Amino acid sequence: MHATTTMQRLYQFKRWMYRTGHPNAMAKWMNGFSALQHSSGLLAPRRAVTMEVRGRRSGRVIACPLVVADYAGERYLVSMLGNDANWVANIRAADSLATLRHGRSEQVRLEDVDVADRAPILRRYLDLAPGARPHVPVDRRAPLEEFARIAERYPVFRIIPVPTTR
Repeated sequence: MHATTTMQRLYQFKRWMYRTGHPNAMAKWMNGFSALQHSSGLLAPRRAVTMEVRGRRSGRVIACPLVVADYAGERYLVSMLGNDANWVANIRAADSLATLRHGRSEQVRLEDVDVADRAPILRRYLDLAPGARPHVPVDRRAPLEEFARIAERYPVFRIIPVPTTR
């Protein structure tokens, strides 16, 4: 099988797992496994984290595996599923407070990045997060202008550490 055909099938499968804009049962299972792996910090890339945030409806802590994109000396989280992703709504309902886990816990505040500033961060994110590529309709090597055209649809949050008091 040709490599391009294999990649196209993989992308189709990944889009199928999120065809409603939310993870199906298989994606939920895979995300749960990834969340455990990322939070432990074992056998996970340094940029792979588990974000924990209080659910806006249930009040329970929700864990979501994400990729941290570094750009211009800052760290960012991006929603590969766009504005309607549950974790985005939960963050906004939780006053932008969350916990990031990767071998250790870090309390953070997530600050919305202006749409006009998202393009280079989105491009960097696609370089680092191959699993997100099927969900974003721009090639990772595209000019920034193409990322600017879709930036409004994909929330980007700057990670700001929250000092802990002991």
